[in-house]
Amino acid sequence: MADTLAFFNEYLPAKLAKDPSLKNIGKVFLFKITGAGAWTLNLTEGTVVEGEPATKADCTVTCDKDNWEKMLDKPALAMQLFMTRKLTADNVGLATKLQQILG
Repeated sequence: MADTLAFFNEYLPAKLAKDPSLKNIGKVFLFKITGAGAWTLNLTEGTVVEGEPATKADCTVTCDKDNWEKMLDKPALAMQLFMTRKLTADNVGLATKLQQILG
């Protein structure tokens, strides 16, 4: 099973370093993973930091740790989790851009 901490602390920063064009999305995402913590993905600066942003995020994604890790292992599960409200996003249009990051 994928590890939430490794995803935010290792995988995501490495992906941003490898593909700086992801900054072109130019938005700030907040991930609230119940049972694990919160992380801010700033795609204006190309950074991932633990905790919430100083200003309101453009999109907040919420999920519990178990379902989040299942989705990291099997990204196709995201739609099912979203439809059953186990994964939520307050800006669905922006949340769809996360496919570029998670995939």
